[in-house]
Amino acid sequence: MKQYVIHALDGTDDDALNRRLSVRAAHFENMSRFKANGNFILGGAMLDERGQMMGSTVVMQFDSEDEFREYLDSEPYIRDKVWVDIRIYPFKTATVV
Repeated sequence: MKQYVIHALDGTDDDALNRRLSVRAAHFENMSRFKANGNFILGGAMLDERGQMMGSTVVMQFDSEDEFREYLDSEPYIRDKVWVDIRIYPFKTATVV
């Protein structure tokens, strides 16, 4: 499977946190579906110095680039413009013994 790390920053406008919170349940529902399929490896919110959510880091894996694109198209944080600065990198999970 191809693995990807997604580093995504939220908007910085006055409504950014409210936008995130308004679609958070849909985001978690979507991620739960991908976790059940074995695509979600890990993820979570990045926090600013005040402990406020300001973005996300997610590690996903897919059999094909097309499946990865389908995930991106389904992601509420992308669709509803929570994430505004998205960087995606190929990734390889380390095997630690």
